[in-house]
Amino acid sequence: MNPETTTSTASEDVVIIGSGCAGLTAAIYTARAGLAPLVLEGGLPGGQLTTTSDVENFPGFPEGIDGYSLTDAMRKQAARFGARFKNASVKNVRFTTGAAGAPHTLVTDAGEIAARTVIVATGAAPRHLGIAGETEFAGGKGVTYCATCDGAFYRAKEVAVIGGGDTACEDALFLTRFASKVFLVHRRDTLRAADILARRVLENPKITPVWNTAPTAILGGDDGKVRALVLRDTTTGGTGSGGGERELPVRGVFVAIGNVPNTAFLGGALELDAAGCVAGRGPGGVHTNIAGVFVAGDCADPHHKQAVAAAGAGCRAAIEAVRLLGD
Repeated sequence: MNPETTTSTASEDVVIIGSGCAGLTAAIYTARAGLAPLVLEGGLPGGQLTTTSDVENFPGFPEGIDGYSLTDAMRKQAARFGARFKNASVKNVRFTTGAAGAPHTLVTDAGEIAARTVIVATGAAPRHLGIAGETEFAGGKGVTYCATCDGAFYRAKEVAVIGGGDTACEDALFLTRFASKVFLVHRRDTLRAADILARRVLENPKITPVWNTAPTAILGGDDGKVRALVLRDTTTGGTGSGGGERELPVRGVFVAIGNVPNTAFLGGALELDAAGCVAGRGPGGVHTNIAGVFVAGDCADPHHKQAVAAAGAGCRAAIEAVRLLGD
């Protein structure tokens, strides 16, 4: 993805913040409506899906497709109809209250942009463990949040995946291509993942579940990289012999414990729910408390976390924006 640069000298009809499945679907629909949307791609063009190796549940791909190829195709489709792309991140916003269609201002690292309508599709970012050693050993030293990005660096090594949901199971399965052994560390005694993923994990001889266990620290070796993960038994609460803790020798720690919605840049300009997601309302659940500002994807939906769900929300947000501008 080689984003073009675009400078806005007048108020844009539609500005889409984010370029994952939600944002790109919104771009396709608004572009086909002749609105020439401006897509602000942010720090990860294509969104988190670009870090997924195999997407098996997006309709229309019976053999599956890798995430980068899927989002790249969507981007090209939007561009074909007149969508424009800018390599910029929004730092803060000044939304206008009152009449629908009144210009809103987006303050980006490439200047200010005025927009009659805005679609917020900024997705979510990986949640951190918040334990000792996590920050110290991130960035190529053994702690990572993207198995598909970094798995190949751990050939013939033992690694740990933290989590028990779909992402953790997908990461564990992917890592078996490279690692000699994968420990799946989960604080409970059953997986929260979909049945098909859980079954694949439990049947894979290279994956060893570590039940009722939580990480408390990440330790480094003489080479300055991860050498072990400190684990606590959740059934004892860390009591008992040895304080209920032990070391698990691993060279990589893959964190897969969920995501945090990318909404901090809004600075309270939109109503958020308790999880920090934009509170959707109105038809399709894609309106916000500000007229002319819409929302789609994982930044508003903490439950589904699926590419097709994000795409559907992007479609709904686009249709509502087109309707507003046509009134």
